Amino acid sequence: MPPAVPSPILRRRRLGTELRRLREAAELTGDQVIDRIGWASASKLSRLENGRSRPDPDDVAVLLELYGADPDQRAELINIAHEAGDVRGWRKSYPVMTRQQLGWAEIEAGCAEIREYNPVLVPGLLQTAGYARLRIVSADLAAAAAGDPEAGEDPETEVRARLARQSLLDRSDGPCYTAVLEEAALGERAGPVEVRREQLAKLCELAMLPNVTLHLLQRTTVIGEFYLPPTAFSLYRFADPQDPETLAIEGGFIDVMSHEANTVNRYKMAFEWLCSAALSASDTLSWLFEATGRLTDTAAPSTAAHGAAAAPVQRRRPTGRLTER
Repeated sequence: MPPAVPSPILRRRRLGTELRRLREAAELTGDQVIDRIGWASASKLSRLENGRSRPDPDDVAVLLELYGADPDQRAELINIAHEAGDVRGWRKSYPVMTRQQLGWAEIEAGCAEIREYNPVLVPGLLQTAGYARLRIVSADLAAAAAGDPEAGEDPETEVRARLARQSLLDRSDGPCYTAVLEEAALGERAGPVEVRREQLAKLCELAMLPNVTLHLLQRTTVIGEFYLPPTAFSLYRFADPQDPETLAIEGGFIDVMSHEANTVNRYKMAFEWLCSAALSASDTLSWLFEATGRLTDTAAPSTAAHGAAAAPVQRRRPTGRLTER
């Protein structure tokens, strides 16, 4: 089970932001700090303030003394410094993890709320093993064709790592998760009938979790004045209110993170537009059940022809009232 605390990477960012703020409040430049505490390199302070190095709590204590931090600030930031340094212990909380999935796991840890939209894929936290495997293998083939030296890594390990992240949603203290799904992400281009049927069935199960809300954006739906979202994106709000809201823009080959308030707010507004245009949570669940049933009927003759019995799909309707968020 992944940890319910922020990842060391997030802790480093928070620590760096607070140390820079305290230094500026003390009206000290980086060079002045280095001179007064006797560090050999100015880059050490820069890496610490930018969250790019594992902090030594003793070094942090020296800085806090220089900046005149009060006792409460000292206790909080020293604790954060310890959390920021325990990378190995944090990673052990996952049964398997890869470099590609680690980046997403690090930012998801400690979230109070996650909101996601993808114009062509089911978001990774919602994918089945079969759907994820198709995405990983097809992307790897494209990378290999382009001569990427990192192409060809074991897809099964990558699949297991992606599934390891998903237990975040099953935790009793898991984040409030909302996703806007595009109908196209579940269409024929997404994979064979059986893969799509399993993915739809899983979405039905996830949509009934108390902390998960799914909205479906149908192909013919017009958003506002014909607004078209330019890219896939995720919005993260953390349990610690002092950790800044974060935007992740997923570009397929390049991912971009931003904490800049104006940029984050623009995407928050876009997400509200998407939710308003999409089906409600209850109508989305009905659509998912019906689509699963259609694919089950389609897949049954094919599997029978191969001498294998099709796995039954439970078409239970939710018994409780869905709360839309």
